[in-house]
Amino acid sequence: MVRGIYLPADDREELVVRDFSGVDDYAGSVDGYIEAVDVPDLGVTICVNEEGLLRRLPFNSRASFLWWYYEPAARESLLVGNAVIVGWPDADGESTGVPEAALRLLAEPIEHGIVVRLDSEPAHDVHPMSRLAQIILPLTAGDPSLLMSSARFASYFDALTWAVVLEQRWPEADGVEVVPLVDGRPRSGL
Repeated sequence: MVRGIYLPADDREELVVRDFSGVDDYAGSVDGYIEAVDVPDLGVTICVNEEGLLRRLPFNSRASFLWWYYEPAARESLLVGNAVIVGWPDADGESTGVPEAALRLLAEPIEHGIVVRLDSEPAHDVHPMSRLAQIILPLTAGDPSLLMSSARFASYFDALTWAVVLEQRWPEADGVEVVPLVDGRPRSGL
């Protein structure tokens, strides 16, 4: 048995952390033969139906934005249909469970925000009445080149979506990072 995450294509359906019995179980969950897409920074593989595009399965926004956030070169591709997220194969090629840190990140229902690093102007130079200030605000302490989203997101997947969009639409952003929040402030020591 391998601990994984079942990620339905329908965003209204909750993801499910469950034990999978192997590749046949993944295939049953995605309704066909699997195609594996790696996300090295998380140590996970996303399994989707390999004929999903041909079969015109629905767009899986959570799986796609997760992949796009960690692998920007993949942003021209779509992941469709239901997905299964598992850990990378071991040395023998056998499936492993989702690493504990990735499982917490993806499955815990905690609030997230977005931190943006500017490559040129200091964050405190963002005019408070600008369109940018409506979604991003300078941090009150710490690095002057960091901005924190004024928006709060109920899940990691919601924050990923907006992080990818923000990164693509704002060329001055040198880095966009999704961070967990505690009492509305980044959990990490930003």
